[in-house]
Amino acid sequence: MKSGSTEYPKNPRPRVSTIQIRMVDLNLFRVFDAMMLHRSVRKAAQVLSVTPSAVSHALNRLRQTIDDELFIPGERGMEPTRRTLELAAAVREGLESFAVALNTKPFVPMEAVRTFRVAASDNTSVVILPSLVKRLAKNAPQIDLRVFPLSRLDVVRELESGQIDLVIGWFGELPGGMRRATLYREEEAIVVRAGHPLTQDKVTKQRLFEFSHVVVELTGTEEHKADGFVYDQGVARRVWIERALLEFQDENIDLIGRAAVCVPHFAAVPPLLLATDMVATLPRRIALWTTAHFPLVLLDLPYTPKTVDIEMVSHHRADRDKGLQWFIDEVAASIKDLG
Repeated sequence: MKSGSTEYPKNPRPRVSTIQIRMVDLNLFRVFDAMMLHRSVRKAAQVLSVTPSAVSHALNRLRQTIDDELFIPGERGMEPTRRTLELAAAVREGLESFAVALNTKPFVPMEAVRTFRVAASDNTSVVILPSLVKRLAKNAPQIDLRVFPLSRLDVVRELESGQIDLVIGWFGELPGGMRRATLYREEEAIVVRAGHPLTQDKVTKQRLFEFSHVVVELTGTEEHKADGFVYDQGVARRVWIERALLEFQDENIDLIGRAAVCVPHFAAVPPLLLATDMVATLPRRIALWTTAHFPLVLLDLPYTPKTVDIEMVSHHRADRDKGLQWFIDEVAASIKDLG
């Protein structure tokens, strides 16, 4: 481990100890952490704005308390002992937790001035935002909301950097350090214009192939059509795909489906359906919304619909952010408001 490195062992094996924390001066661990970072009594003293003798005195007290040399002279400065390496990560985490606790003001929604940033697809936004914004206006009138498209977003990088607070979507695998919670369950529905030929008789799989389809490809699914996944940095991100065109052809139905138009968002679908005899497979909640606002109708499905979980994903850092935890609860409550 190089001098100045902040890399601590990921899986230390702590030693069983009978040390009573109430008997330890917690300031000594600030010295411990500075030594772990800089491996020099002089540099640690500079960082802590104390004299080198004060650092040496603090180290001696900590050595007596822990019963270990902790740091010993080596070729690259003061080298940590095995016991020090066992303690380092926990000490660093504890100091960071203290800093957060001391510097975090109580979160009072009615008084809070803050902006939350969410990444979501347009269909999820249509479902969630009206209820969520209504709740924010009532409970936290100075809270602002920024919604970004989920399509090409690198979820991991944006969450880790804090550029995005919350991601809402349909996911498979997620890397460590992410928190996920199911918002609601979604299933598919087929939508056409009122008076469409498919509304005149029973819908079958074969009849669906007689008409061209408009397909929503939120993340550009051409490369991963077969399984409906798009991968980036450990995230297996599911996308809403046209099952009728993909799966039914595997059942040896003697018809070839045609995706006549592919669009990157659901908002483009209703005008296309109104102007043509095309067919669209949509998430049921957005399908119900479109049929309530446009002269479109839902068809009876000729197959069992696929059901998926729409989830909220946040970074583990959100666990210590009272404001963000409150906001996550508000997002969940907005779904309950919908019934």
